[in-house]
Amino acid sequence: MDHILEWPPQKADPRLACDRGVAFVPSGDRFLHAPDLCLFGVERDSLVARCSCWWSGSGGRPGIVGHYAAADGECGAAILAHACAALATAGCTTAMGPMDGNTWRRYRLIVERGGEPAFFLEPDNPADWPQHWSTAGFSQCATYISALNDDLSTEDPHTAGARARLEAEGISIRPFDPAHADAELRRIFALSAVAFSRNAFYAPISEEEFLAQHRALLPCVRPELIMLAERNDALAGFIFAVPDLLQARRGGVPDTVILKTVAVDPAVGGFGLGGVLTDLAQRAARQMGFRRAVHALIHETNVSRRISDRYARTIRRYALFSRTL
Repeated sequence: MDHILEWPPQKADPRLACDRGVAFVPSGDRFLHAPDLCLFGVERDSLVARCSCWWSGSGGRPGIVGHYAAADGECGAAILAHACAALATAGCTTAMGPMDGNTWRRYRLIVERGGEPAFFLEPDNPADWPQHWSTAGFSQCATYISALNDDLSTEDPHTAGARARLEAEGISIRPFDPAHADAELRRIFALSAVAFSRNAFYAPISEEEFLAQHRALLPCVRPELIMLAERNDALAGFIFAVPDLLQARRGGVPDTVILKTVAVDPAVGGFGLGGVLTDLAQRAARQMGFRRAVHALIHETNVSRRISDRYARTIRRYALFSRTL
């Protein structure tokens, strides 16, 4: 790699060829994600590596490296080393990534791929990228899994009792209402902000960005697969599931649903609502003709992992990386 450009995020991309397998981040994403610095690795006037850095308003959190791509390990390690130097100069003592600013956006790398094909909404990366980060001095700081339930006839025997307890607490469950999609998504956003605020590496995003992400999914939505739990008209929990549209793009008929997000208001924790929502979503999927469910992108220590283990086997592993500066 000849040199690395430090590039202001608000400035148009430099005039570089993208003929080495690395492309520029779409300008709309770059402006929305608002990094503090963009880095471009250049070799013979071609883009061979890229990343962005975030440090402003970190509130004591690590500096972030995201928007990562590299043509090879040498280019990747070099641009990551440059990113770490920039974060250290900005006062960060730790660097973490890959993460496009926060965990609402793309983050993590696949570190164990397994034999199952990619599924809808799953982040993907070349197999050698984790080694780029290791070579640059990073190590895994958080691990995640996706799991596959390939037998939707399995039902949780605890659901009936848990649902009775929930009903006694005034909690009822209904499907998503597409006629009021925006109002439904705003309620889901508000609960997500509460339910995930205690998660490691959490940082808020605007309601507008959340709505834009989820409005884009509405053409893919089957309302029966999104369930809302309510108590006194307040949202107490939800599960958001969608068909695996990548199966159709590969020429098949989708027989798998992706359990994308499960969230429960901490105020109603302990009643088994997350397990009930998972079981009911899988039952609904089976009734609609689906055969399998992917429990997607679960932190290994999250309660969702224990729920998933009742039905599913791990098919993929992912990691987030960090290093001391």
